[in-house]
Amino acid sequence: MSFFESIHIKLKIFWIKLSNWEYWPFQVVYFPVFFYWLFLSIKSRSFFFFSTSNPQIKNAGFLMESKFDIYQKLPKQFYPKTILVNFSNNCNKIASELAANNMEFPIIAKPDIGMRGLKVKLLHSMEDLELYHSNATFNYLLQSFIPYENEVGIFYTKYPNKKKGQISGIVGKEFLTVIGDGQSSIYKLIKQNDRFLLQLNKLRIAYGDILENILPLNEVFVMVPYGNHSRGSKFIDLSHLIDDQLNDTIHNICQQIPDFNYGRLDIKYKDWETLKAGIDFSIIEVNGAGSEPTHIYDPKHTIFFAWAEIIKHLKCLYDISVENKEKYGLQFMTLKDGLKMLSDNKKQVASLA
Repeated sequence: MSFFESIHIKLKIFWIKLSNWEYWPFQVVYFPVFFYWLFLSIKSRSFFFFSTSNPQIKNAGFLMESKFDIYQKLPKQFYPKTILVNFSNNCNKIASELAANNMEFPIIAKPDIGMRGLKVKLLHSMEDLELYHSNATFNYLLQSFIPYENEVGIFYTKYPNKKKGQISGIVGKEFLTVIGDGQSSIYKLIKQNDRFLLQLNKLRIAYGDILENILPLNEVFVMVPYGNHSRGSKFIDLSHLIDDQLNDTIHNICQQIPDFNYGRLDIKYKDWETLKAGIDFSIIEVNGAGSEPTHIYDPKHTIFFAWAEIIKHLKCLYDISVENKEKYGLQFMTLKDGLKMLSDNKKQVASLA
């Protein structure tokens, strides 16, 4: 890449980020919402009122919760085969565990305590796993790769004093995928899409010289096979697809997670009708009190829509937490414990980044 091309790409990336709020830093997007959080904190006399929303999950699933612990609360048929790996283990032991659980490549590796897609990687071989393990300073999960092509995030809320919960939003996810034209290199195809261009540096690291390959006409290449916004996936608001059948299915699933009242299920599935019927799907992640209503990141939505949805869900989180506190005699997280959680999370992010 020439010097002038490099400058052009940097300027274009800067403009893309500036002109599309979905790429603004988390702190910028959430700054106005902080004042509503402060209001709810004063009202509840706790900055950490959310801690009673999902009592059976550490920190209610806001930060520093173990994904593996949450999987253990789910019926096994609902999620992929998963093992927990201690980063101090040797690779022979890991290989034995994979064999004992009949897990074959490709597999997904992801931190047990993670966020925003950091250090999530698709591994195709034992060599890939050995490289991932050699760089890991954190415990992580190995999970069977689910080949379903569709993925959604379904936000679920249930007030403790009500018998039934509701879906409050659905986000569909389009993976970072390029389609060959028989003439252009993968690198050129990436440059043609603003969303993909933002991932260029990460893709260079992941694929190296492969980016210079020319894909045959109409050949599909999924470059990032998981639906994470920060890794290039396009989020699409599918909330209009909420209906009674889907609501019943998701409610019945969530009822099998002890005391789960607020959060988002990330699900891979075969097709929409089978998902609604509760078959041919797999829950790849359960997110708790720290969940975002990620349907807000649909490019068609304004920042004002996003703020309204975030505030609506915060109000719901507050109401659920207060109801749980009053109904079951729970206590909000103390200031000391809350600050320790934030400090531990900061260290965890640093270790992942």
